[in-house]
Amino acid sequence: QVQLVESGGGLVQAGGSLRLSCAASGSIFNIARINTMGWYRQAPGHQRELVAGITNDGRTNYADSVKGRFTISRDNVKTVYLQMNSLKPEDTAVYYCNVRAKGDDYWGQGTQVTVSS
Repeated sequence: QVQLVESGGGLVQAGGSLRLSCAASGSIFNIARINTMGWYRQAPGHQRELVAGITNDGRTNYADSVKGRFTISRDNVKTVYLQMNSLKPEDTAVYYCNVRAKGDDYWGQGTQVTVSS
């Protein structure tokens, strides 16, 4: 099994910044199977959507709504970050860390991000 621990959510004014962190832990075998790590979000009344993802070799992808404002990065195969700048009220959502290992997906508990006008 893989366990995910998230941190960094909170309340911020429009135009501000937050940095989300997610650390994965578990057996060496399962950690070695991780291919990608990423962040999803779900706002009230909306479906969960992909915000950003990063592969083991550093390739990234972003939702159109966050391009130029958010940056995803990894320290290693077990830790992923999401730097969120120029935050807008429409970014308000619960943000979830996701880990994709061969044949399995793992999710964090979610962290609330609230952006006020």
